[in-house]
Amino acid sequence: MPLLPKRVKFRKQQRGSNKTVACRGNKVSFGDYALQLLEGGWLTARQIEAGRIAARQYVSREGKLFVRVFPDKPISKKPLETRMGKGKAEPEYWAAVVKPGTIVYEMAGVPESMAKAAFARVAHKMPFRCRFVVRRSA
Repeated sequence: MPLLPKRVKFRKQQRGSNKTVACRGNKVSFGDYALQLLEGGWLTARQIEAGRIAARQYVSREGKLFVRVFPDKPISKKPLETRMGKGKAEPEYWAAVVKPGTIVYEMAGVPESMAKAAFARVAHKMPFRCRFVVRRSA
C-alpha cells in the first residue's frame, strides 16, 4: 500500500523549485548505514515503497530499516489530448521532495557487507544516483 498523508490542508500544490542542496536530513541519525541521494527531484510513494521492500527482503527481516522521507506533495497531471483550460487536474500520485544529499533509508543491526549489498539493490530502484554512507563515530 503506497504512502500518502491522512489529511492535507490543501488538495493541490504548486510545483515549486528544488535548486539547493539538503541542509537538513543529510546526516545518518538513526542507523549505522544509510543511502544518500546525489541528485534532487521528486521521489514517488511507489519508488519509496519499492526500495523499502527490496531492502527488507534482502536482510530477511533482521536489523531495523528506517525510511527518512515521506511523500506529502500531491502531483497532478492532465489527461492526454485534453485542451487547455478547465482548471487544474486532480492529484494523480504523491511524491517526496528530495534535495541532493538527502538520506532516504537507514539501517541498523546488520553487518556492513549486508547493508551495502541491500542498499545496492535499493539504489537500482531509485530514479537518482545514490551512495552508501556510514555513520561517523563520535
